[in-house]
Amino acid sequence: MIAGILLAAGESRRFGSRKLLHPLSDGTPIGLRSAQNLAGAVNRLVAVVASEDLAAMQLLADSGAEVYPCAQSREGMGASLACGIRATADASGWVVALADMPFILPSTIAAVVEALRNGAGIAAPLHAGKRGHPVGFSRDYRAELMGLGGDEGARQILQRDRARIVLLPVDDPGIHRDVDTPDDLSS
Repeated sequence: MIAGILLAAGESRRFGSRKLLHPLSDGTPIGLRSAQNLAGAVNRLVAVVASEDLAAMQLLADSGAEVYPCAQSREGMGASLACGIRATADASGWVVALADMPFILPSTIAAVVEALRNGAGIAAPLHAGKRGHPVGFSRDYRAELMGLGGDEGARQILQRDRARIVLLPVDDPGIHRDVDTPDDLSS
């Protein structure tokens, strides 16, 4: 069972308003599109949200995601990721996606899932010579991911074990396109 962990606990400071609720050009909220893209490729989808973000909880629950409020989310991405891994500790692997990256193609996410099912320790898409999101981790990393904290996320694991990363060439510029400010929606 491959679980999708949608990290949706950010504070949207640079965006200026509740980013995940902001509509894309077709009217779909950013967070909802990200959840939909991930849900189609994984067996189970857990959205990690800030404990006080009731609007994001509702939006993501309506999308079919299991919503997991994380009291430690203010500590940073590492703490949020650890919450998501703990919520899905029985999984055989995880695809970690960011809720502010709605432009990743579902086929890219499916390729990461397939690489995990085929034995990859870590899997990530590659576009224009640069690694992007989402990143998949096998069960080998369970304890280490559950122990993360702060805002570092899994960056240290990726740097240390880069030889284990299966890079998946994709024709998907969305793997590098996150939405930090309203201007990012028009680029």
